[in-house]
Parts: sequence; structure tokens; C-alpha cells
Amino acid sequence: MGELRFVRMGFGAEAVEYQEAWDEQRRVHAARFADEVPDTVLLLEHPPVYTAGRRTQDNERPLDGTPVIDVDRGGKITWHGPGQLVGYPIQQLPRPVDVVAHVRRLEEALIRVCAEFGVETSRVEGRSGVWVLGDPVEQRPSIGGLSLDFDPRLQDEEFDPRMNGPEYAPSNAGQRREDRKIAAIGIRVAKGVTMHGFALNVNPDNRWFDRIIPCGIRDAGVASLAAELGRDVTIAEVLPVVERHLKDVLEHADLKPREIEKATA
Repeated sequence: MGELRFVRMGFGAEAVEYQEAWDEQRRVHAARFADEVPDTVLLLEHPPVYTAGRRTQDNERPLDGTPVIDVDRGGKITWHGPGQLVGYPIQQLPRPVDVVAHVRRLEEALIRVCAEFGVETSRVEGRSGVWVLGDPVEQRPSIGGLSLDFDPRLQDEEFDPRMNGPEYAPSNAGQRREDRKIAAIGIRVAKGVTMHGFALNVNPDNRWFDRIIPCGIRDAGVASLAAELGRDVTIAEVLPVVERHLKDVLEHADLKPREIEKATA
């Protein structure tokens, strides 16, 4: 592919409202489809906002009626806000588009970013995004003074961490030494051009995630670079590293259309 263009839309006091960023995504998407601009990555911070992908269920939204913006990406509900670096790669891919390969490339770039900062991350089978893996179940501390045999999340499919105190909160998954997501990914592809993208938790207040079921996952939580490293990490510190690894992974990708199995007679 050709050279990747980065557009830094706004951070900190100049954080970009979600609707404004969404409008800009659609504008750049149309321009990319028309070959008027190169592949482009919009980078920014959002003010606090919950967004819900197409597969979000009603029982995963905030219990108190906090507003949620429904969007046209894949995936479920998540939060964006201060301390989180959001990237929207708008990239033209060969058709039929291999969506999974695109997600894997974004994951690879973010895994490299985390490694550069000294945080070991991985993928989790069946779950998109980038994860800090927890301890084996049998080595994790007990929850609420109960043994793991009585952990309600293992027995009750309807268990709701939003209603059961901080010991089950997604933001405390690191203290429980559970798997925790440090970067979420949700995309849409229209006319062979990608939209939406990733959110890397740099130094956010992860308690915002406690009001929802992040990405619809009840048995894991969320992480951040700052929490994993035990020190302050800024968006300004992470931004050039993200750009460098995205550029390396996306510009050097061997883009191929999705293989379609032909029916046999």
C-alpha cells in the first residue's frame, strides 16, 4: 500500500466530540473511496462518551440511563474519554475485504506499542482487541472472601457486575489478576474502505467502564498502560509510538482479498 497519512484531530482541552469525529470519518471515507486522499488515520481523544456497536444488548448498557450513542461499527458497548488514545484508520482494502486480517494488523501494531512501553500483551481467542493476560484461575486471589468455587460469574449466566460492588468491577480486574483489555477494536467496512478503529487505554479513569458491560464481556476487565506500569503515562508520550508502529504494520502489509471457498458439486 502507499504512504499512510496521520491527522491529529485534538487532545486534552481540544478533545474532539464524538459526533464531530464521526462526521469527519465519513467525510474522509468518501474522499478515500473517490481516491482524493491517501489512506488516513485520525488520532484523537474524546470527551467522556459511551458508544454501542450493532451487537450491543440492552442489558449491557448503563443501568442509570446514561446516554449512549449507537454507531454503525461492529462489536458492542464501550467507553471513550480522557486518557484514551483513539485511532480511526480509513484505509482502502482489496475486495472482498478480509475484515479479520485488518483487525489482526491493528492488534499487532498495538501489541508492539505496549511492548515498547514494557507491557506484555496478547490476543485472546474469540475476543478482539489487545489483552494483558491474567494468572491461571487457580492462582487468582479469592473474591469477597469466597473461594473461586463460589464465584457467581462462574455459576450464574445472568450475573451482573454493575450491581455487585467494586470487587467485581471491570476496572479492578488487575487487582484480581484476571485477563484485562488494554485496547479495544471495532470497525466497519463500506465500499472496501475501513472506518472506526481502536481505543488504547493510556491513562484513563477506568471506573467509567464499571457502569457498562465492556464489549459485552462479564468475566474479564480493563487495563491501562499507566496502571500496568505503575507510573504516569501521557497521550503525548504514546502518540508518536502508535504512529510509528501503525505505519510500519499497515504500510508493509501484504494486502490480499478474502478467500472465498467455492462450492463443490
